This record gives sequence, structure tokens and C-alpha cells, in this order.
Amino acid sequence: MSRQLRQQLGFTLLGLATTIVVLPILLLVGYILVQGASAISWEFITAMPREGMRAGGIWPALVGTVLLTLGTAIFAVPVGIAVAIYLAEYAHDTSLTRLIRLAIINLAGVPSVVYGLFGLGLFVIFLRLGTSILAGSLTLAIMTLPVIISTAEEALRAVPQSFRIVSLSLGATQWQTVRRVVLPQALPGILTGVILGLERAAGETAPILFTVAAFFLPRLPRSIFDQTMALPYHLFVISTQVPGMPLRIQYGTALVLLAFVLSMNALATVIRSHFRRRRQW
Repeated sequence: MSRQLRQQLGFTLLGLATTIVVLPILLLVGYILVQGASAISWEFITAMPREGMRAGGIWPALVGTVLLTLGTAIFAVPVGIAVAIYLAEYAHDTSLTRLIRLAIINLAGVPSVVYGLFGLGLFVIFLRLGTSILAGSLTLAIMTLPVIISTAEEALRAVPQSFRIVSLSLGATQWQTVRRVVLPQALPGILTGVILGLERAAGETAPILFTVAAFFLPRLPRSIFDQTMALPYHLFVISTQVPGMPLRIQYGTALVLLAFVLSMNALATVIRSHFRRRRQW
């Protein structure tokens, strides 16, 4: 077999593998879109649920999901990026730092229900925060930290060492080098990790089931110590716990949750593209 034929065969197999992976996802999204499009309306998005959630809208669940995602970002993003900077730029390669990195990788694989039980024990019961937005946000932040730390550290390490050497040789301190040289160059990769973590938080059911989610609450939360509805748990409830629920409402709720996650992806793509155009390598 000639080299050109082997290359053509390799490209064909790669294209086939890509199609096998992408096609089911496109079919799933298309099916949800077809089934749920009829439920989407201004009232469905902005109205309160009524008649046992068989009518009305999903406004409290949508607002609750946005609040939980923002709360997760407030707690997880600064801590995650700070830990990544320390591990990538300041920590020496010792047994302790290798153990910390291994622990972070292992924590990323812990099932979400375990984080939910941990949040229930620590935030809801021990710290007496109750089932609240604050407890749910803290639980989701702990769950997303390993993803943010790992991806942010890899993005920082990907910046060429020559950038640091030149900056230090010009008289900059190590922190000035990190803040003005390394961080701007690593920002696209850091944003990828942040969005991946927040998307997981926005779509999780188990952690919020134990710490914040309300079965039926046709009003908006008044403070961070209130319960709230959330789209993932609301979708679970109307799909399994409410008899006689119209299918179009179930698929409409799934479509809104999917659109919320995809909009975060789109925003991240735009921001990453902007900063990649300014990158110097």
C-alpha cells in the first residue's frame, strides 16, 4: 500500500469516526428541537407554573438556574484560577504538589451525587445555611473546581517559557510577569475550563436536589438563603413525578436548558476567538 493511499485511508477513517460521534448528538438535538418547539412561547419562558406545573411557564426554574450558575462562578472561578496560578507558576515539583494534582484529577471524577451529600452535610446541616441558593452555589463550586483548576493550569503551562524569561530579564517581578504576560496569553484556555465547569454546574441535578432545589415554588427567591426551582431538577420532576404531564412541556423545558448551555458555549467561543486573535504565539 502506497503512502498516499494509507494517508487517504487514515483521513477516511477519521472522518467516519467524527461522523459516528457527531451524528447522534445532532439527531438528539434535532429531536428535542422538533418535540419541544411547539411549547416555546413568551408565556412559557416568563410565566409562573400553575395547575401542578401542567400549565404556565418555567420562569422560576430559569431564574434559579441563572442564579446558581452565577453563584458557582463567583465562588469557583477566582479560587480555581488562583490555585492554578500557584501550581503552575510558584509551586515546586515536589511529592506534595504531585499528590495535590493527583487529588484534583481524582476529584473531577467523583459522582455528582457524592458532592450533593457532602454539601448537605457541610453547608445545609453543619453550617446551618439550610436548603438555599448559597448552599447550592457552594456545593456546585466545589464540584466544578477540579475542572477549572486542571484546565487553567494546563493553559498556563502552555505559554512558552521564553515569554517569562524575557519579562523577568527586563526587570519585572514574577507576579508582574504572571499578571501582564502569562495570564493574557493563557486566557482562551482558562475560559474553556471555566465554561466547561459552569456548564456542568448548570446541568446537574443531584447536588441541587440535596441543597437548594424546590419541588414546586411558583415565585422568585428573595435572598440567597431561599430555596429556588432549577431547570435540571424541574425537568426531572415533570418527567417522572407529575402524572399526566404533556410531553411538549417536558421537551420544551429540555430545549430551554439545552439553549441555555449552548448559549454559554457560544459566548465562550466569541470571547476565546477575540483573545486568540490578540495572542502572540
